[in-house]
Amino acid sequence: MRTSIATVCLSGTVEDKLRACAAAGFDGVEIFEQDLVVSPSTPEQIRDLAQELGLTLDLYQPFRDFEGVEEDVLADNLRRAEAKFRLMNRLGIDTMLVCSNVATATIDDDAVAAAQLRRMGETAARYGVRLAYEALAWGRYVSDFEHAWRIVELADHPNVGTCLDSFHILSRRWNPEAIEKIPAEKIFFVQLADAPELSMDVLSWSRHYRVFPGEGAFDLVTFMGHLVRSGYNGPVSLEIFNDVFRQAAEERTAVDAMRSLIRLAEQTSIHLQETGAGETAMELSTLPGVGEPLGFNFAEVKAGDPETIRTLLYQLGFTCQGTHRSKAVELWTQNGARVIINSQNARGLEPGISAIGLDVPDALAAASRALQLKATAVPRRSQANEEVLQAVAAPDGTEIFLCEAESGGPGWIREFGNGAPVPAAGPITAVDHVNLSQPWQHFDEAVLFYESTLGLTPRPSVEVPSPMGLVRSQVMRSSDGAVRMALNIAPMVFDGSGYPQHVAFACSDLVALARTAVARGLQFLPVPGNYYEDLDARFGLDPEFLTVLKDLNLLYDRDADGEFLHFYTSTVGNVFFEVVERRPSYEGYGAPNAPVRLAAQYLANG
Repeated sequence: MRTSIATVCLSGTVEDKLRACAAAGFDGVEIFEQDLVVSPSTPEQIRDLAQELGLTLDLYQPFRDFEGVEEDVLADNLRRAEAKFRLMNRLGIDTMLVCSNVATATIDDDAVAAAQLRRMGETAARYGVRLAYEALAWGRYVSDFEHAWRIVELADHPNVGTCLDSFHILSRRWNPEAIEKIPAEKIFFVQLADAPELSMDVLSWSRHYRVFPGEGAFDLVTFMGHLVRSGYNGPVSLEIFNDVFRQAAEERTAVDAMRSLIRLAEQTSIHLQETGAGETAMELSTLPGVGEPLGFNFAEVKAGDPETIRTLLYQLGFTCQGTHRSKAVELWTQNGARVIINSQNARGLEPGISAIGLDVPDALAAASRALQLKATAVPRRSQANEEVLQAVAAPDGTEIFLCEAESGGPGWIREFGNGAPVPAAGPITAVDHVNLSQPWQHFDEAVLFYESTLGLTPRPSVEVPSPMGLVRSQVMRSSDGAVRMALNIAPMVFDGSGYPQHVAFACSDLVALARTAVARGLQFLPVPGNYYEDLDARFGLDPEFLTVLKDLNLLYDRDADGEFLHFYTSTVGNVFFEVVERRPSYEGYGAPNAPVRLAAQYLANG
């Protein structure tokens, strides 16, 4: 599959955009007209830079408001078009996007539109240019891709074909199956965009809220399946109008874009195999197949001064298993829950979550998959007698370690203390979930990363009110719930940094643990009395049980599957801990209690 991307997707100058696209691994680029107009570089310099970077220039776009006009307007439109054809020759681009008329069309007649496109095609042919006619979803007379194709058929000119844009097709709920009826040689170009489901006018939706494939709600796999079965084998290009992307660093956005196409190619290949497509002209690369993560191996907190984290873990019943033989790193355990305190190169650093270890069926395959999806490898210095661990960086900088699942526990724990640590006993059994805050401008990127590299499934997102604004939360989950990661968009006041994150531990007896923690001096996050009055009104709890909850600052929720008890520690630096008990099949996270926690943390931080 030949990959391409429109320069409008990225921030920066056209030169910046070309360099970012090449670094991300794209084959080609669409030149958006405005990017060229504002550039101090000549068309020849842009062409030469693209060649130097190994990029093809695949499309010049957009040419607007051409067909369905009176003869005098058509004459001026042909003059405009011929000027662009000369420019395209200087750029070395042989295909131009022609959008269906949205502003100047006055003649609603397919024969007239086709005849005018034919005349444009005749002029284009003299310059070796092809015209890719695209139906805009808000076109005045032509808004349907099948309608646009009928006009191209009527035009009957070798230099006039069609452009298929997934946004214009799927936003209007058109059935993409009809793509297979269009001869592949007449599909001159294909543009892809995903988008969230929104209730708004389609123009505003298109201009501001498009996202990369896999980051929205459109069924692009089925769309691609129809495209591949048509026999098309040209560029598959991203055209994303998104206010956030155009403010973000172009290198990072380009990598996110490329990851989305790699993932889409894999999904399409699987879809075609399942539907028996047979031989196709387009080659779709696949990735190493890996199973879902099997569970949490460890959570790591980095801190310049680890004493406060040590104290919290001790109060929760964890035992220190010693210091690493070659690094300033400590291991604390309780049954299957493992926490690493990392003090390496951390002078003055406030405590925060720095890494997550996940058990996977095949660590090398999982790491290979992540790297092919444009993840960045995290180097780890290891001595000859130490475990070699695979790790990649998530978009927010968290290091994700991919650990080979071992029945006797991970081999790396023998590098701590006397080399034979025995996990401490206690009611905490494992890591239940991890909550990571995400910069608002990279939230969709993070969701795609965890879904594509680790096979976690996004659950429906929720919005939780806090004293500083709404917090959007998206849970990424393995099918059996062994791995749960909640991604939160921090309120903009934090600008993606300094917002508390936490590790939640699963517990078999929360009340007993809470009482032990109190005896050890744990300062719980205080819960207001109003909460317990509301809790009693909602659930009619036994008075004695309600008193226990109130005395220990415990929170409670209930649904059709069971009950949920949990508590939070105070925040240290940018991290706090949560302990949860699920009775017996509760699968949520106590969402009704989240506003209580956020308000209490706000008050505690002054």
